[in-house]
Amino acid sequence: MAEQSAEQASVAQAVVIRLWNSRWLLVAGVIGILIAFAFAGISAYVLVPALLLLLAAALLPTTGTRQSAEGAAAIEAIGLQRLSGEYLAAAVADPLIIFDHAATIVHANAAAFAAFGGIAPGLSLPLKFRAPEMQALLDSVLSGTIASDVVDYTEKLPVERAYRVSASSVGHATDLYVLVFKDQSEARRIDRMRADFIANASHELRTPLASIAGFIETLRGPARNDPAARDQFLQIMQSQTGRMARLIDDLLSLSRLEMKPYLKPGTEVDLRETVDSVIDSLGPLARENSVAIERSYADGPLDVPGDRDELFQVFENLLENACKYGQSGGRVLVSIARSDADSEPGIDVTIRDFGPGIPEEHIPRITERFYRIDVETSRTQKGTGLGLSIVKHILTRHNARLTIKSEVGKGAAFSVHLPTH
Repeated sequence: MAEQSAEQASVAQAVVIRLWNSRWLLVAGVIGILIAFAFAGISAYVLVPALLLLLAAALLPTTGTRQSAEGAAAIEAIGLQRLSGEYLAAAVADPLIIFDHAATIVHANAAAFAAFGGIAPGLSLPLKFRAPEMQALLDSVLSGTIASDVVDYTEKLPVERAYRVSASSVGHATDLYVLVFKDQSEARRIDRMRADFIANASHELRTPLASIAGFIETLRGPARNDPAARDQFLQIMQSQTGRMARLIDDLLSLSRLEMKPYLKPGTEVDLRETVDSVIDSLGPLARENSVAIERSYADGPLDVPGDRDELFQVFENLLENACKYGQSGGRVLVSIARSDADSEPGIDVTIRDFGPGIPEEHIPRITERFYRIDVETSRTQKGTGLGLSIVKHILTRHNARLTIKSEVGKGAAFSVHLPTH
């Protein structure tokens, strides 16, 4: 009953629209019939059928309307014909595979070819994706028990990528199905980094806190009346609180850098003046470690776009590391040179020490947060494990890069390449 009432309402609405569109024709026809009736003496029996014929003519569709409707239908048919599965699949940025009831590939878009390679129409999906979760996904969709399903899948080669894979049927009774792969690799990497960062930060803070708590307990108990032990323990506690303060300062520096990923345009930094200021500020540390700092600067102006305070922090971190970990070499060389490469002109600042050097296997990971080559040496030198991570972050903001070259027993060289434009 409800469907019948809706259909009747639709028909009535169409009649009203047709009459409204023909309103001027109806008015003219009625006026003409009334004039003929008044002046030509037409019988009243003729007047009523004439008015009914006029109304019927107004309700009939015109040729132009029919042609317009037929044209619209033709355009719609052409549009639907052009919107084939291949065109729609190509418009999807994620890897997409269309397959049939035999789990055989019917079509794969360009993103799927780029991600998985070696896939072509006619290939069996269970042979291509052998992981148990993919087999279960295909079975559940092809069996018809569920209309769609989602699983997590990891592709190992050529590089490891994590995907959220959804499978569903295409339309009704088409015997076609679609797989869509949503790349989750970057989100997973960020989650792992966040978890590792929290774990490492907690570990770094827990060690000095445990030390301080132990000394406080000792001072309140066995060493309560021992002035010598009290002075020693208080000195260690001060050192540990200083270490925690440095760690928190470095964490805040990283947080601030992540909050402002872009540089303000139009600022210039004089590298000569900045590096000289860094050397002067670290003079006491160099003398304490018996390290002589040598300079070798190119002639002329040495200006680059950037933030002076942030670049000061970069060179301060690198020079401080050179003085601490390369002190056995007795000297550190700081050089500034122009790089005239056509592809990337700029200025290179190199800080080289002549200490024990860095083993090759550590170089790719040395800028990771909390990564240390030698944990005990780093803590002895009051390092937080975040200095080079801060350096890398700042250089990324400056469109600059850090190059590390080292040979065991011959020292290490950290080169910062800063673009001039």
